[in-house]
Amino acid sequence: MVDKEMPSAHPVPVDDLTPLAQRAGARRCGGAPEGVAFVDGGGVTSARGFAAAGVHAGFRKNPERFDLALVAADEPCACAGTFTQNVFCAAPVTVSREHLDGVSYGIARAVVVNSGIANAATGERGLEAAREMARIAADAVGCPEQEVMVASTGVIGEHLPLDPFRTGVPAALEKLSREGGHDAARAIMTTDTHPKEAAATFSGDGVGYDGCTFTVGGMAKGSGMIMPNMATMISVITTDAPLSADALHTALVEAVNGSFNRVTVDSDTSTNDTCLMFASGAAAPAGAAPFAVGTPAYEAFLATLKAVCVNLARQMASDGEGATRLVTVNVTGAASAADADAAARTVANSPLVKTAVTGHDANWGRIAAAIGRSGAAFRQQDAAIDIMGLPVCRGGLTVPFDEDEALRRFEQDEIVLDIDLGAGDAAATMWTCDFSHDYITINGDYRT
Repeated sequence: MVDKEMPSAHPVPVDDLTPLAQRAGARRCGGAPEGVAFVDGGGVTSARGFAAAGVHAGFRKNPERFDLALVAADEPCACAGTFTQNVFCAAPVTVSREHLDGVSYGIARAVVVNSGIANAATGERGLEAAREMARIAADAVGCPEQEVMVASTGVIGEHLPLDPFRTGVPAALEKLSREGGHDAARAIMTTDTHPKEAAATFSGDGVGYDGCTFTVGGMAKGSGMIMPNMATMISVITTDAPLSADALHTALVEAVNGSFNRVTVDSDTSTNDTCLMFASGAAAPAGAAPFAVGTPAYEAFLATLKAVCVNLARQMASDGEGATRLVTVNVTGAASAADADAAARTVANSPLVKTAVTGHDANWGRIAAAIGRSGAAFRQQDAAIDIMGLPVCRGGLTVPFDEDEALRRFEQDEIVLDIDLGAGDAAATMWTCDFSHDYITINGDYRT
């Protein structure tokens, strides 16, 4: 049984108390890479060729709360998706996969999302409801049913009523605009405390598209049941860069693996995880060739997409149910990428680590215990740990630190935990949040 108390504080000779982040270089904190500029107030309609709306359709009792979002492209365009790996996947996941020909990419025109009811564990009736919500949106937008993606979020096991779509989709179509992205982001929220939006631009100069400025924008929801595996997370991302559907999918998978798949609030993977991306090509000159994988233009796009996804992922982690702090876990010195991921993920999922953050307790023994059970290969005498840049462990043993200084650092909005396994060159980052008493309150009363 792991001792929950602090390790005994026996100072040991230590040659290097340089903060681990300084040794490893700048922290990966979600800032914009070179050539990428975030758009102030940007979101899912920042890219040209898209409009959106959010309305109250009736899935929720509160008439002041939006519960249906519609995002539509001006024309059919490339679309790609990543979805939950949960075997108990929801009906909208199955239908959207079908509409993307079972390969998770194709051509689409719109996506409709409802909140309040997940349409998961609803059998054939749920599948028909998901297909009908696509048909209703397709009739309103004026495209084939196959070109509409669908997503739902909310309570599992309840059947999805269709009348709210029959009135809500036309109402959303009436409001559809470039300014409607903010309402759409509000409409997909469940236990989120605020909408999550981000957008960034990059220049086509020097990469074959001189004079063009391209944009990637998106919205996301997710606050609990979060540990994506592609929580209850849904994200819609758009770009006005020209990409083929398969190239868009290649980029999206890479971006998701480095962002949404590195978030955990409570280690639960949802039945409904969906991330959809559309590429209109509207910012490119007429007849311009699409970005080919591996070209400078594609790499510039990929860097921007990653920046937007990381930004949204960090927003999700910081808004975890009952959270008071965003927690970033950086692991370096791992023997392999898999070991780095395992160590970072185990620390990020540890209830003892998360509650220590809530209590402003620099209890590094909980971090040590987590990496020790993670399955990562390392020797404890090689391990080092910092909390908020404060060295607390070197060579697997305690080093003296100022408890008052540690308390002061815990007042920051983001708590950074740096861990060096001393076993290799691989690294990984995970984003999570702390566990407060409010997490239990929210989830104990979720259905009421």
